[in-house]
Amino acid sequence: MLDKTKDVFASETPTAEAAAAADWLARFESALAGPDAARLATLFHPDSHWRDVLALTWDIGTVSGAGAVVRQLNAHAGRARPEHFQIDPARAAPRKVTRAGMLSIEAMFKFETAQGRGNGIIRLIPDTDGGDTLKAWTLLTTLEELKGFEEQLGTARPRGEAYSRDFRGPNWLDLRKSAAAYADRDPVVLVVGGGQAGLSIAARLKQLNVDTLIVDREARIGDNWRTRYHALTLHNQVQVNHLPYMPFPPNWPIYIPKDKLANWFEAYVDAMELNYWTSTEFSGGSYDEAAQRWSITLRKADGSTRTLHPKHVVLATGVSGIPNMPELAGLKDFAGTVLHSSRYDDGENWKGKRAIVIGTGNSGHDIAQDLHSSGAAVTLVQRSPTLITNIEPSAQLAYEAYNQGTLDDNDLIATSMPLSVAKKSHQGITDRSRELDKPLLDGLSEKGFKLDYGEDGTGWQFKYLTRGGGYYFNVGCSDLVISGAIALKQFADIDCFVAEGAKLKSGEVVPTDLIVLATGYKGQQHLVQKLFGDEVAGRVGPIWDFGENQELRNMYTRTAQPGLWFIAGSLAQCRINSKYLALQIKAVEVGLLARTRPRAMRDR
Repeated sequence: MLDKTKDVFASETPTAEAAAAADWLARFESALAGPDAARLATLFHPDSHWRDVLALTWDIGTVSGAGAVVRQLNAHAGRARPEHFQIDPARAAPRKVTRAGMLSIEAMFKFETAQGRGNGIIRLIPDTDGGDTLKAWTLLTTLEELKGFEEQLGTARPRGEAYSRDFRGPNWLDLRKSAAAYADRDPVVLVVGGGQAGLSIAARLKQLNVDTLIVDREARIGDNWRTRYHALTLHNQVQVNHLPYMPFPPNWPIYIPKDKLANWFEAYVDAMELNYWTSTEFSGGSYDEAAQRWSITLRKADGSTRTLHPKHVVLATGVSGIPNMPELAGLKDFAGTVLHSSRYDDGENWKGKRAIVIGTGNSGHDIAQDLHSSGAAVTLVQRSPTLITNIEPSAQLAYEAYNQGTLDDNDLIATSMPLSVAKKSHQGITDRSRELDKPLLDGLSEKGFKLDYGEDGTGWQFKYLTRGGGYYFNVGCSDLVISGAIALKQFADIDCFVAEGAKLKSGEVVPTDLIVLATGYKGQQHLVQKLFGDEVAGRVGPIWDFGENQELRNMYTRTAQPGLWFIAGSLAQCRINSKYLALQIKAVEVGLLARTRPRAMRDR
């Protein structure tokens, strides 16, 4: 039995790592079958973490500490009946890796439960207090498919006989038009928002045979990107950003322009046969507890309305839905134009003019640079300390794993990181970024720009996960601030706004023709309140940021409101988590899962 550090970590042969992982999995399965808490306890390092994504708990949650892990495994193993744990030969072989500064043996495995099939990752490290025996540091278990309700992929794909063998019946296009019209039926799922979140969850549900309709208020598929400011490109690289089932072509640019992505969304909807209504605004709705369905009012561009009765509503409107328009002293007296960043289009409209951009996140910096490039005189106003990192290489360090291996393996690795381990990893990434970006950061500090590096130095990723912004990937604007080409002012130095522009506490007036409020968005709970009322918003509670179970609150999982689900985030987050959200909706529909979420999985 290869359970000693010196036997495995000193070995240069991959067979030793595979043998150690296989031995651990065999002992783990045997202990779970009991279940035998005493034997399970011998398998976990004192500083261990178990993240389960639906496989054993029907929840998404993390528990930490060997005692808590063993108690939770014991509590759920009897119902889930996990078995057939084995190294997955279709994935990367077991190997020695360093994650969050910890050298471990990392192995990807597959297994089954009574209701489904799953994948997971185990990381083994020595227990120095236990004779250097290899024990689990992190364990991931995820549900990948439901038995009897597998996705229609590969050999299980639709045959198309309904339209390819009946020359007198409706053809494929006829059937597609009829399906998308919903003339004589309601969708099972209504997805509100047609960006990456909406497309990802609709595509996943399509493969599970769950009738789904996307509605979006924009006039054209992809307009949520297409109508944004002229110069916008994605700030992370193409290999991270694929949608489910249809990866981007291998000749696509590393940084995808907004219009190219928007056009891809349009093609994706057609290729994946997604039902999508454009120019359709979700006006609100109410839930019928007895009928277990919603009454939803939709308003079309021509003013007509349609009422639908879906069983589920998925809000896919983004991390932040409603623009945040702060009340600024005297702003109503300003004689020029005031825009929120969501309404900003193109700097060419302001050539030769003066502009003030309030806010120093990605949008604020990009808009300031766009205005400057178009010949406007720009002043950037900083409201609070901001994390700055160069787009290359620093901002891409978080995605280094995606530069090698398969997309599926990398997605599983990303899913496997418990919160505390992920924080430690990002603290290391932030330290590396600060070293790489030192000349830039020193220049900004000398200019009076206020810097921060996230809570506990966890960097931009956790600023995004906790507040949805507060950072900038430098593509040149910071250099313009340092050189003085773009002026910098602190919001704390502004007394009020007057007809001519911003009046400083010193008495000086910064004249301007345009004020852009790059002031972010209100959280999704405000949108829930607007669409469904106070009672539903109160029942759901906070959305986004991390809760007691070390997961994003009310995101990608059941909520306290039956039939109401949320999905948001980057293209990668939506690709990964749409799978798990779709599995839950399918499980509810086939009677495997209750409609509301129980108390979060956590140690008591």
